[in-house]
Amino acid sequence: MNLYVGNLPWSITEDELSAHFAQCGPVKTVRIITEGRSGRSKGFGFVEMESAEDGKSAIDSLNGKDFAGRELRVDSASDRS
Repeated sequence: MNLYVGNLPWSITEDELSAHFAQCGPVKTVRIITEGRSGRSKGFGFVEMESAEDGKSAIDSLNGKDFAGRELRVDSASDRS
């Protein structure tokens, strides 16, 4: 299940984000979206969980919760068309 993760702290790495979501189940991929020229985080990203159950667990457990001083927004990601 692919999840949208918003309101990320600017300094968070993909490894740190992966470790945070791993408490809800196995993580397949993590991608923090960055600005093209500066490489600075745009404050959101995507986490792909191994299963839909793990994804739903992550939404229930982490949405609205503090992560490094920011309240995460975690939701199911929309498919790109």
